[in-house]
Amino acid sequence: MKPNLGFYVQKINDIVKDTEAIGEEMNPCFEEIRQAIDEDKTAEISEEKRNEIVKVFEEGTKKYQAMKTTIAALRPPARVMGIHKKFERSYFEYVEGCEEMIASLSEGVDAAAFNAAEAKQDEATDTIAFSIQRMTGLLLKR
Repeated sequence: MKPNLGFYVQKINDIVKDTEAIGEEMNPCFEEIRQAIDEDKTAEISEEKRNEIVKVFEEGTKKYQAMKTTIAALRPPARVMGIHKKFERSYFEYVEGCEEMIASLSEGVDAAAFNAAEAKQDEATDTIAFSIQRMTGLLLKR
């Protein structure tokens, strides 16, 4: 059975939109920690506030994990199989970065671990964007 191109494109589009929306929801929490690290004020973040932020991150990451499952189950058209695999790997790395960021906040704020998780997410995001752009180009070229 041949993969349904319309279904595939719609699913990828939904995943990208949902990922962006979840990221926007979590961004204020991320910015709060980022600013505290940049200003060397992580000690001023109460345990209660840190736990609230971790909860927001965990909820968002749970949604990302569900999308990870969706991505793994997709059947891409043959002409984008390779780039789909690159997209899938990058998305998995992005989610790992989110999990590492949560871990960096488990007992206080581990700035080095937080920074490493952020760098991992940034690198994965760049590859995801490249993959989407490449897939779009390949799928629109008939």
